[in-house]
Amino acid sequence: MQDILRPESKVGIHGWGTYVPRYRLPMNEILRMWGWPPGQEKGLGMKEKAVAGLDEDSVTMGWEAALNAIKRAKVNPGKIGAVFFGTESKPYAVKPSATIIAEALGITPETMASDLEFACRAASEGLRSTIGLVASNMIEYGLVIGSDTAQSSPGDVLEFTASSGAVAYIIGSRKGSVAYFEGSYTYVTDTPDFWRRALAPYPKHGEGFTGEPAYFHHIEMSVKGLLEELGLRPSDFDYAVFHQPNGKFPLRVATRLGFPKEKVLPGLVTPEIGNTYNASALLGLARVLDTARPGERVLVAPFGSGAGSDAYSVVVTDVIEERKNLAPKFNDYLLRKKTIDYALYAKYRRLYISYY
Repeated sequence: MQDILRPESKVGIHGWGTYVPRYRLPMNEILRMWGWPPGQEKGLGMKEKAVAGLDEDSVTMGWEAALNAIKRAKVNPGKIGAVFFGTESKPYAVKPSATIIAEALGITPETMASDLEFACRAASEGLRSTIGLVASNMIEYGLVIGSDTAQSSPGDVLEFTASSGAVAYIIGSRKGSVAYFEGSYTYVTDTPDFWRRALAPYPKHGEGFTGEPAYFHHIEMSVKGLLEELGLRPSDFDYAVFHQPNGKFPLRVATRLGFPKEKVLPGLVTPEIGNTYNASALLGLARVLDTARPGERVLVAPFGSGAGSDAYSVVVTDVIEERKNLAPKFNDYLLRKKTIDYALYAKYRRLYISYY
């Protein structure tokens, strides 16, 4: 009966992979450039952010993360029956990015491939869809990718956090997985807290409106819904990973939900690399999996402006111990950093001021 009510219980993660560009822009460089008051960034809980290089975009980063996930999953790419690519910064307005990555990895031609959009929740949409496809036996394995480059108007407060990075997961049956899903829950409304109109180069946001009622309300409702459906409490989880638009919001929503910050910190990546948008919460999950032990339970709650949130309960299995070292870990990418100034950042991201 449980399988009928929760098809997620048939499905698990077989491989995970990450990618973070080596370039880092310190917060004080943004302060210096735009004359922000000293300490302005402290309220965001930020140190620096990752910046994609001249030869990098969401596709190249997503490809490397996906390659790492395939290595850990030890799966033949030809068995991957669906590729979902979630991003806010695809290199082509009309031309799927999922097909580029699928072709480069040897997944084509007998596969589904789609680009998804829902602000920072697009990759999580792909995850939920893949869970359904695997649970219904329509596919054996699916590849889910979240990848984004820094997109923010120069001088805007978003520039402190908008960063670059990618994450990928190979999803298959529960058998042989490194972690399986206990359940999931989604909460969506029409809340215009963050948007970018057609042809506009940078997004706009509703300042404090992005916190409440957008971020906090939606994450709280999705997590509470999941806990009620599964009969679980915050104390039943070893880790809690939330969407990370900055370094403060995840800790605040954790407190409101009853999770101590000690359970949030292992998956908190934003203070060190910034908000990677579609890779945000799922990148935090990957960081947790890099060190997680069998039997541990993880709460994951991605969020996307517009607005919506998913919540997942994930339980780690014994298989994880043999997969951890088959590909670079998040901290490996974190440590190979190179600090740049604002001029190089502007060059790499081809920035210009827009009055659109």
